[in-house]
Amino acid sequence: MLRVLIADDHAVVRRGLRQVLADESDIKVIGEAQNSQELLTLARRNPCDLIVLDISMPGRNGLDALKELRKEFPKTAILVLSMYPEDQYAVQAFRAGASGYLTKESAPEELVLAIRKVVRGGRYVSATLAEKL
Repeated sequence: MLRVLIADDHAVVRRGLRQVLADESDIKVIGEAQNSQELLTLARRNPCDLIVLDISMPGRNGLDALKELRKEFPKTAILVLSMYPEDQYAVQAFRAGASGYLTKESAPEELVLAIRKVVRGGRYVSATLAEKL
């Protein structure tokens, strides 16, 4: 069972992600955070395999949180899921330690594919971004 934490400041996005992942028999959302501080507290209390992380959150942004998460949890896969275009933020996210980058415009099936890939130790970028690299 893959244990997942979701960090996004929008409740509707967190609920939507939870519903998408509920359809997968081997994925369980074990917690949700609406900001970076909540995420760090939650991650310290609840070991997980993957964190789905938004960049834009109140207080410390997701990229700052990503750097701290990477120091404390070097083996945890971190998939950045953001409204920002890949060509603007994906490189920054990977430099900060992300395992993958996906925009919120992506299909639910692509999210699940990305999760499975990064949990296995791979990196995930969309086909569109891969063609630009």
